[in-house]
Amino acid sequence: MIFNTTHTNKEAKATINDLVGDSYSFFESIKMKGVGSKRMVIEDVSIGFKNILNSVADINYGNIEIRKKGILVHIAKGHKNYSWAIPFYQLHIYNTNSYSIHAQGNFIRFKNNKFLKENKKFLDRLLDLKIKNEENYSFYDTEKQI
Repeated sequence: MIFNTTHTNKEAKATINDLVGDSYSFFESIKMKGVGSKRMVIEDVSIGFKNILNSVADINYGNIEIRKKGILVHIAKGHKNYSWAIPFYQLHIYNTNSYSIHAQGNFIRFKNNKFLKENKKFLDRLLDLKIKNEENYSFYDTEKQI
């Protein structure tokens, strides 16, 4: 779900916390070596998100925030801010010529440039957290052999 987070909205905040969990405390974020990425250039988005990007030739930026049960992708459009809440179980990440995040029938593709390279450690940590989260919901035991 995407939310307009320009101004404080208690209902949106409650829904975001239900979907992706609370934000990490200051000390937890220090232990994790940060829970937010630096900004990255948005190369392309799905049709559902075209209306939240700048319509002129401006560069669109986004960043990622890790939450306890998922991530928030923040997008800035002029003076407005939008946040896309993605639980880990819906998150799909593809790293090809660019880095794209897919969920809920939508996607955001980040341009492969110096901004993306600066976030490599963060994105690797995000992938590790997703894998760790999926281990909690294993439907079969991989340890047992038949």
